Amino acid sequence: MKSMLLVIAVALCVSSNAQSSAEKANGPDCSGGWPTNMTFVHMKNAGLVDNSSIDFSKTKTVRLVSQKVGKDLWRQVYHVTYTKKSGEAIEAIAVPDASTEECSMTGVDVYVISRHLGGKDD
Repeated sequence: MKSMLLVIAVALCVSSNAQSSAEKANGPDCSGGWPTNMTFVHMKNAGLVDNSSIDFSKTKTVRLVSQKVGKDLWRQVYHVTYTKKSGEAIEAIAVPDASTEECSMTGVDVYVISRHLGGKDD
């Protein structure tokens, strides 16, 4: 039993160090946090969505890129997808700056994707 606990503890340490190294290289992954929430706020303020029309359990946020722009500061780009209860997807690109201390170092620029071209649905 002690050897199993030791193996688990070592695995957690290795995993934590790998995550820490990745975060230092690429900045924090704020998916599902600040960029997702602020994208919804911007879209709601624009009249594109409201709380009652979205199935939040289907919301997806994927970090596309993270570029270091200063000491402990990264400019990041996220693809955010909200799904309406009707099944319609509303997609946006969110661009915030983040640090290892905080995902909300700046506001979030939001670009609504109106249509995909050249994809599987075309």
